[in-house]
Amino acid sequence: MKVAPKSLASHIGVRSGDILLAVNGEQVEDVIDVQYYAAEYQVELLIQRGTQQLTLRGVRNDMQPLGLEFEHPTFDIDIRRCNNLCEFCFVLQMAPRFRRTLYIKDDDYRYSFLFGHYVTLTNLSEHDEWRIVEQHLSPLYVSVHVTDMEARRAYLRNVHAPDILEQLDWLVSEGIEVHTQIVVTPGVNDGALLERSVSDLASLYPGVRTVSIVPIGLTKQHKYGLRPNTPEESEHILDLCSGWQQEYQKKFGIQFVYATDEWYLVAGYEIPTVSAYDGFDLTENGLGQVRRFISDWEGVKSELGKETKVKKITLATATLFAPTLQGFASEFAMLSKVDTEVVPITNTQLGESITVAGLLMGADVIAQLHNVELGDIVVLPRVMFDHPDGIALDDKSPMDIAHALNRPVALVDMMGDLIDLIYGQPALYFHPTSGQLISANTIQRDGGWAVEKYL
Repeated sequence: MKVAPKSLASHIGVRSGDILLAVNGEQVEDVIDVQYYAAEYQVELLIQRGTQQLTLRGVRNDMQPLGLEFEHPTFDIDIRRCNNLCEFCFVLQMAPRFRRTLYIKDDDYRYSFLFGHYVTLTNLSEHDEWRIVEQHLSPLYVSVHVTDMEARRAYLRNVHAPDILEQLDWLVSEGIEVHTQIVVTPGVNDGALLERSVSDLASLYPGVRTVSIVPIGLTKQHKYGLRPNTPEESEHILDLCSGWQQEYQKKFGIQFVYATDEWYLVAGYEIPTVSAYDGFDLTENGLGQVRRFISDWEGVKSELGKETKVKKITLATATLFAPTLQGFASEFAMLSKVDTEVVPITNTQLGESITVAGLLMGADVIAQLHNVELGDIVVLPRVMFDHPDGIALDDKSPMDIAHALNRPVALVDMMGDLIDLIYGQPALYFHPTSGQLISANTIQRDGGWAVEKYL
């Protein structure tokens, strides 16, 4: 536990390294408890310091933070495991011989509340249910997949999964807002089941606030005979979503149903406008990221035109986004006078059907750029390294890649980051001979891989 200077905790004598046991007489099991029980002007902390237990008291000034930072959001350094065996589960499809934590299935409602991770609600205890309502842990993010109870039990391969509609009805009746998602698997929960699921969830609006429609992702290690959605099926899903959006826009004043970016990229459909997302931030679920990228470019491209010492850059990204990026890269090259090449990277470890940047492997980047005539700088997606140690899924760091390619490596999210790079102001930059210029934890963003970040 760390203590922020000038905070209440610092003022009453809490030291970094102390262990927090209770707040205002209540035992605490995670950071949520701390936030809840310490939301008072008068605060009493029971701490363990070595072999001593100390009680420290103080009165908080207006807007004064408590000032405690914890190594793990859950103090037992544990995360609630998933009790389902979904055939599309990414953990069950993980390639062998990666680090241990990639094979742990997390399904923790606390991380849903804290970071927007989607959970199934199949492993809640009575204590969990009490906490959600008593501490008003809202919004929650719930993986529904299919609302018919028997179909959902078959989909999750969990004969004891509770009725999700009963759970959601109870949560929203208690004032908890819920964002939901449906991972669509061809021939399993599409068709009439999908239409019923959307209708059932709409009946719980406004407590159920959104439905994200997500395509299934399958690695080459998949063993259950499922298949990804085809471009034609992607078009059909988008057409269905368009019809639902028109219906619910009239009924609710928002579109309510939102298809994630991958559907549009696979089908070749135009990306929706900013207004189509109704102000919701569901980008952690792959929804609206491309529109955010486009909007960023429209806002920053006027900054180009100044002379730069950079002559050529190489942009490496996953195969799904590469064609879209190529169009922006061409415009970037024209305006900046910097030769800009886009190189799509195939995911060989997980399989060619895994096409998103967040799952790219460092070894694939090295191998596939090895024979490319590289630019002055190699640019990679920051999300590849969204881990406390700043490493990709195969433990390769940006510096490892810089050394292997003998080129500086920069990490970017948006085109604005690219402009900063060519004008000498990169935020995330690794030089193979000058050493690492930034700390790995600056790569990480809130959310990310829950298990990877906290175990």
